[in-house]
Amino acid sequence: MSQLIKKAMGARFSRKSFLGGAAALMAAAVVPTYGLKKIDSQAAAEKLSEEGRWVSASCWHNCGGRCLNKGFVVDGIVTKQKTDNTHEDSPDYPQQRGCARGRSQRHQVFGVDRLKYPMKRKHWEPGGGKKELRGKDEWVRISWDEALDLVSEELKRVKENYGNEAILGSSRLMNHYGGALVRWGSSSSGAWGKPQEHMANFMSWSANDRMDWRNAKLIVMWGSNPAWSSAGNPTYNLLQAKKAGAKFIFVDPYMNPTIKALGADLVPCRPGTDTALLLGMAHHMIENDLHDQEFLDKCTVGFDKDHMPEGADPEENFKDYVLGTYDGTPKTPDWASEICGTDPEKIREFAQQVGTVKPMIFTSSFAPARTFRGQQFCQAFLTVGWMTGNVGKSGAGVWTMSYGRNQSYGGKTLVSPGDRGLPRVENPLFPGVTYGAYDGYRFGNPTSKDFHGMAYTETYDAILNNEYHATVRGKVPCDIRLIWKVRPGSGDNFLNQSSDIQKGIKAFRKVDSVITNDIVLSTISKYADIVLPATTEWEKEGRINTGNPEAIFVAQKVTEPLFEAKTEEWMEMEIAKRIGLDPEELYPVDEKQQFFNSLAGAQVIKDNGEEYEPLVTITKEDINKWGVAGEPQKGKIKLDELLERGAYQVPRAPGDNLTVIQGEAFVNDPEKNPLETKSGKLEIHCQPLADDIQAYGFTSIAPIAKYEPPVEGIEDTYENWNNKVKGEFPFQLYTIHYPRRSHSVFDNVPQLREAFPQEFIMNTRDANERGLHDGDTVLIRSRHGKVVRHLHTTESMMPGVVTLGEGAWVELDEDTGICKAGATNMLHGTHLSGQGEEPWNTCNVTVEKYEGEQLLQDSAWEPRVIF
Repeated sequence: MSQLIKKAMGARFSRKSFLGGAAALMAAAVVPTYGLKKIDSQAAAEKLSEEGRWVSASCWHNCGGRCLNKGFVVDGIVTKQKTDNTHEDSPDYPQQRGCARGRSQRHQVFGVDRLKYPMKRKHWEPGGGKKELRGKDEWVRISWDEALDLVSEELKRVKENYGNEAILGSSRLMNHYGGALVRWGSSSSGAWGKPQEHMANFMSWSANDRMDWRNAKLIVMWGSNPAWSSAGNPTYNLLQAKKAGAKFIFVDPYMNPTIKALGADLVPCRPGTDTALLLGMAHHMIENDLHDQEFLDKCTVGFDKDHMPEGADPEENFKDYVLGTYDGTPKTPDWASEICGTDPEKIREFAQQVGTVKPMIFTSSFAPARTFRGQQFCQAFLTVGWMTGNVGKSGAGVWTMSYGRNQSYGGKTLVSPGDRGLPRVENPLFPGVTYGAYDGYRFGNPTSKDFHGMAYTETYDAILNNEYHATVRGKVPCDIRLIWKVRPGSGDNFLNQSSDIQKGIKAFRKVDSVITNDIVLSTISKYADIVLPATTEWEKEGRINTGNPEAIFVAQKVTEPLFEAKTEEWMEMEIAKRIGLDPEELYPVDEKQQFFNSLAGAQVIKDNGEEYEPLVTITKEDINKWGVAGEPQKGKIKLDELLERGAYQVPRAPGDNLTVIQGEAFVNDPEKNPLETKSGKLEIHCQPLADDIQAYGFTSIAPIAKYEPPVEGIEDTYENWNNKVKGEFPFQLYTIHYPRRSHSVFDNVPQLREAFPQEFIMNTRDANERGLHDGDTVLIRSRHGKVVRHLHTTESMMPGVVTLGEGAWVELDEDTGICKAGATNMLHGTHLSGQGEEPWNTCNVTVEKYEGEQLLQDSAWEPRVIF
């Protein structure tokens, strides 16, 4: 590492000195051979051009885009960044431009709050020490040898005394060491996993490719705001569909930025009530014969009594439920309106357009399914979409498209990296699920009796109460002693990102040890005992990142590891030596070879749209230069050219061979091309879905879409629902992906904190009724916790609904129990639902003016600097 970095970053900074020091650091960085000597701007520019170089860096976080990102490196420091300029921008062949988060990457990597050295909590000792001081104890700098010895001895102590089931947190190392308990469930995708599996065989998990979206006449987007939540090109791609003639209708509680950008119509709907709205739409469509009966008869089961799956009760069909034939309650638009808050005439108008405009794309994000008993929304959404017959046709589709990778894209993967060459290692305590970034994510086998771990929302109760639900086995005992979060990847800040942070802190203060690796003192590391400083991706050998299916992005090493930061692989290999494992067996392929393997194995689709071929041309000279094992090969782009460009994108044009119409073969001939569902068709009545949800043991659902009030839904905002008497928590809170962060990542970056201030958004009339004004510091309180934030009032928000961006790093005043950062998981309860999904978007709160000390803007806060 350069002496400049050591000198400029080696001291503890206040915010004021940090801002001044950062400016000096950047100024000095452009003239490294002059040290901190002042020179004029012309001389600085000359030194910059002489000594700097652009390095492709990419962006590695979970926003979905992972766009092209390049850093200008001078003496090991990135002094500026740029994004895609590899080709001219056009709608067919768009540049892969980074967002504000990606463009602030250098402030994250070279931030004054980077963790510099291994450290332990002052009052920690093997077995726990003063556990109650976690989160507020002093930190003590220790050497790497001491840190690795302490970590290894603690691992051995817990394993020998309590067994592997006393360790929570899987990793490659832990899987080699006998395994560990796994947290499982569904976060991002909410309740969508099982409905997609059993109702559609995942056919609605993908879509027609983006070029075909331009053939749609109507595009319905349910609970979507890609301008904020899906970085990269999704909003730009949707704009091309609009220019081609598509009308957009959004369903959302908020007139969000994407709606405004597209000039779309808005159908307002309360959080957690989307199922009622869809049932009201279905009623109007049935009563006015707007559904595609021919498609329903041919391609689905369960819509009416004459087309039920084998063995099902004919009276349990969807049509009769909607009409109220047997329960006496027709699900009319007026019935729906009382629940969802949408005007009944608006519901009829919406249903009329959905039922008559063809071709139509009917697409939902994951957000409406991040609710209690969210499977009912998934059932209703797919059913109403299928009622229109817009499946397997150009310009049409019924899809769940949310991640940046899929939002507005769909189709085939046109280019992909090769395998890095590391053999996968199964967790012996969670067989059938290989360790990865989402170990346990969307765990799909509730009838298994051979797994060990608990749902995300039950983690803290499992620690505190020494038991957890093991699906069909019922409750099983546990004794969790060690939380282990030393793992490759971008981390797992689950204390911040799972519901009920206050309960989580209690759980963290019960276990013997919490061990993490991190690049900064994030929430989970703040409450740890030993923290190992990790490198960012800019300090590693390199990797290929994927975003949308048309491009890959190459991230090279930008700078040497800062201070004493090490890669996670190095950490695991050093620990392996100390606990009796062979580090070469743990990582038989080094990091440089892994990077090379991913480049050499990269594949790109041929012009025929069917076959794939090697992407990268590699020569014998390349292999010798890299010092790796490999064979020469012929590809579409030379290795050095790909590294210099930083990305490879497949050009697109209307009428090319790459267009995909999702489900076309099935719709054309369901008998010849059956789905892998129980009936071989799309299942509106789906008993396997109901059975699986029942097996998880948390909630139950009917085999058809029915509305049941969710926990902390609109009904729970009332003391008396029938008489419409509001209760203690009269507002519905839903949480959004916020442009300042990728989940919790980037929340420490001052520039982003200034640009995106984490405001609490509320309807102006609701605020006025409570004497609240724009800019006030307000207290938001739920049944589970309290936060304060600055208020932003707007008529764009539906009355009775409020929102706050998820992912802020908790800053808890333990005397008052108030988080001043506005961490949304302070407000959410640990409700067990469905397949273990986090029901973040069903939450009740109250709002009042805060009488305590007024809140500073987040950009004025002191950074979390240690040493």
